[in-house]
Amino acid sequence: MRVELRAITEENFIDAFHLKLAAGQENFVSHPIRSLAQAYVYRDQCQPFGIYAEGTMVGYVMVIYDYDVPEYDIWHMMIDESMQGRGYGREALKQVIDYIRTKPFGDSDRIVLTCNKNNPIAGKLYESMGFSATGVEDDDEIEMVMSIH
Repeated sequence: MRVELRAITEENFIDAFHLKLAAGQENFVSHPIRSLAQAYVYRDQCQPFGIYAEGTMVGYVMVIYDYDVPEYDIWHMMIDESMQGRGYGREALKQVIDYIRTKPFGDSDRIVLTCNKNNPIAGKLYESMGFSATGVEDDDEIEMVMSIH
């Protein structure tokens, strides 16, 4: 399976707008339209990516650096409803972690994300990749952390 991350640019941002969540997943993750608005605001500390398989955008994810903590955060990871269940999310997450290991915005060995309590598929994926719950919860979101060295 060939999966790659490509930076969101003026050439491909419209493709991100066409990604769709499966019914019921709207409560789990923000749509890329909202995420790209946040990426614009935080442009000096984040990188949005299209997730590509066979040259087609199949998903979206954003990496943001929190200078206050410091830590890297993974925001809004999603795979289009028609492409779910094919391993694209797992492969993309591996590549996101590899990207963060290059420390593009600053030094930190901590990666944080949140997962909706009602999304066991994502929770299992994150745990299998080395993330663990911190015990911090906000509404329906569980914070998960991974340490990289």
